[in-house]
Amino acid sequence: MRKRIGVTASVLTLRSGVEGIFAGDDYTSAILQAGAMPVVLPMMTEEDEIQTLADQLDGLLLTGGVDLDPSYFGEEPIPQLGEVSPVRDEMEWKLTRAFLQLDKPIFAICRGMQVLNVAAGGSLYQDLAVQKRKVLQHMQKSPRWHASHEVMIEEGTKLASIFRKKQIRVNSFHHQSIKDAAPGFVVSGTAPDGVIEAVESPAHRYVVGVQWHPENMWRRHPIFYQLFKTFVDHC
Repeated sequence: MRKRIGVTASVLTLRSGVEGIFAGDDYTSAILQAGAMPVVLPMMTEEDEIQTLADQLDGLLLTGGVDLDPSYFGEEPIPQLGEVSPVRDEMEWKLTRAFLQLDKPIFAICRGMQVLNVAAGGSLYQDLAVQKRKVLQHMQKSPRWHASHEVMIEEGTKLASIFRKKQIRVNSFHHQSIKDAAPGFVVSGTAPDGVIEAVESPAHRYVVGVQWHPENMWRRHPIFYQLFKTFVDHC
């Protein structure tokens, strides 16, 4: 029986005014290719519903999306804060904490890594361009599969064992970023400008987050498929 991987989704309003959820095909296709069954999750915030999800799923894929409300890491919004999704924030916050408590595998991408870090007690830059000096272009103006900047990988980390390289090139589509890694988390990847590009938790069975979007790269750059395969294998 295939393992069931919960895939978080974005809230989307159609031109007709109908509101629904959306998860990119690149995410679900990667999970299917890795041998598991993706389950796109509806929006829910009740504690018993969240706990039921956490109990029944084998793994959690936290996907990219809009900004995280800074109240979750104890800050007021600055003018450069982008769109936020209150229901999604609440759901992912609760679900991530439930998965961490149950020690079930988590793979977090872009916004997902930020949610993971904050749920575990870390903080974020609300906007890199105004809050961190001399940063690279982290919102690239090239195709989503294009690798735009380097990431240095820390030896001895799960990320190093997956890639077996000291540095890789990744795509980049974010203006928020981790400021302080959560207590107990290890920074496993860093951009040349010092921006945190990957974190993981040695205290958990498998908890890995990356700031880039491997789901947009794995078909053209097969090395990034290993992130999904390793995650599914740990589920």
